[in-house]
Amino acid sequence: MNFNSPEFLLFFPTVVLIYLAVFRREHLRDGVLLVASYVFYMSWNWRYAGLIAFSTLVDYGIGLRMAKEERQRQRKALLLASLTLNLGLLGLFKYFNFFVSLAQDGAQLMGHDVSFLYHRLLLPVGISFYTFQTLSYTIDLYHRRIEHERSFIKFAVYVAFFPQLVAGPIVRAFEFLPQMHSTPNVTRARVDDGLRLMFQGLVKKVVLADTLATLGVDAVFANPRAFSSWDLLFGLYGYAFQIYCDFSGYSDIAIGAARVLGYELTPNFNRPYLSQNVREFWTRWHISLSSWLRDYLYIALGGNRGSPRRVRFNLMVTMVLGGLWHGAALNFIIWGAYHGVLLMFARKATKHDDEAALAVKVRRRALTFHLVLVSWLLFRVTGWENFVDYVWGLGQLSWGTRLSGLYYVVLAAAAALHFYPKGALERLGERFTRLPAPLQATAYAGLMLLFITVSFGAPSFIYFQF
Repeated sequence: MNFNSPEFLLFFPTVVLIYLAVFRREHLRDGVLLVASYVFYMSWNWRYAGLIAFSTLVDYGIGLRMAKEERQRQRKALLLASLTLNLGLLGLFKYFNFFVSLAQDGAQLMGHDVSFLYHRLLLPVGISFYTFQTLSYTIDLYHRRIEHERSFIKFAVYVAFFPQLVAGPIVRAFEFLPQMHSTPNVTRARVDDGLRLMFQGLVKKVVLADTLATLGVDAVFANPRAFSSWDLLFGLYGYAFQIYCDFSGYSDIAIGAARVLGYELTPNFNRPYLSQNVREFWTRWHISLSSWLRDYLYIALGGNRGSPRRVRFNLMVTMVLGGLWHGAALNFIIWGAYHGVLLMFARKATKHDDEAALAVKVRRRALTFHLVLVSWLLFRVTGWENFVDYVWGLGQLSWGTRLSGLYYVVLAAAAALHFYPKGALERLGERFTRLPAPLQATAYAGLMLLFITVSFGAPSFIYFQF
């Protein structure tokens, strides 16, 4: 079930109505959230609900055992069991065929065939996200940063909470589980703000991201040889804002839906293309993933401790694995390695003066944006030949455009939404929520009709594949 589907526009109001009737009664509240989350997930493929239930049972049980265990060796064994089972499932479904394909190339040179090892299992939606959530629980529990969760239902809701289940934000146990032990703060102001965020996210997705893809981005990347250098450049600009609007739009909807229900999720985007260096970019883009990789991988490898060579190694391993997290393909690994190299150079750069002249900040932001733009080319291409064709086309410096005028208008609108001052955007939202209820209802009804009309056959969110 996609957020941009007519089914969700029926599902969510139904869940909210039932939830609001029982949310002050703890056990009923938790039960409604758990059932709703599993219904939401099973709408994709009911069989794969068993996987998320298995991960939940495993880590809940390990948490109970770890809470009673004082011997460090046994605690480490329990943590290792959690890592092995969760990463093993992730590896089987997401990476096994990829590594078999790499082995097949070598095996054929030696006259062997290992193609029989391929499996035909579907990649479970959201497995990368909920795996990282359950791992954060057991890792934090091992390091005694949190207390174990006694309630199985509350823990199951934490793992499967439907607003952020499929594409994040990745929620840590210490952020979410304490909220479940108190009555949610459901107020008119929070519901209004949550609804505003949800519709803001839908506008980003349906009006901006999907339109950019339909009007130009998909065609340009599908056949770069058919377009001029100008079109290839603006196709790449379009993809940069498409993926931002698509993914930040999902995060807006997830955070807004959770807020309607009385819960707070971690912010996931903060106008990333305003970054003055790549280090800052990763504090603004997919914040929940970058902070997870920093806290549980980079620091575990040694972080900034040790020799410069060791720090560079830690950075590269973290970013390569971060790239692999996005998908079982070489272009994602190269994408991660590219960002690892950029982060190495960013560490050597002089610290930026926040009071630098505006022209200096603009130059830094423009340079960082275009460095990131190169990474989006690596991220989006479908193969080496596609990449070469795109780079070759850019290097021809040819003019003329086959892209429609509407494409440039939508691209400008997406850029304006991104760069528009955050405070001013929030003030506009607050003014909207102060409008009389009939006017707000009319606006929401009109938007719902628009989304129902254009959502049939609309593409899923980009990060559903990860």
